[in-house]
Amino acid sequence: MCLRSGVVQRYLNKISGPLLDRIDLHVEVTPVSFDELTGTERPRTGSAEILERVIAARQVQEARYESTPEIHANAQMPSRMVREICVLSQPGQILLQTAMKKLQLSARAYDRILKVSRTIADLAASPEIKIEHIAEAIQYRSLDRENWVGKFIWLKVEC
Repeated sequence: MCLRSGVVQRYLNKISGPLLDRIDLHVEVTPVSFDELTGTERPRTGSAEILERVIAARQVQEARYESTPEIHANAQMPSRMVREICVLSQPGQILLQTAMKKLQLSARAYDRILKVSRTIADLAASPEIKIEHIAEAIQYRSLDRENWVGKFIWLKVEC
């Protein structure tokens, strides 16, 4: 099968902006090199440790939303609540404003980034959303970036 970047671009063009806005995380998965797979230099986070962090973050969110029975997690927050729960520092606001302008993000994407930032902060056991949490959440909006399809050149196969 011969897959060219133009094919990927045409497929992505079929996905509407409003539909993409409803997807919280856009994550690019790149191939892992043999050296990375076989190397022992990098410390690995085990599944048990990750599970503990997720359980702790879910408990924080359950406590946060205990007065609103229809909400159990950050992703379920309505927009009005996002402004109350996801308070940003001045540098965080500047970073998000810059990303919004540069990536031409919608209001819905803005809310998604804030919710994901809050979740990342919860996973880090941080009571406030730090600038690094916002930066990570912005990174998860890869489909919003121009020329995103350019990253798929490695898929090209000579026919």
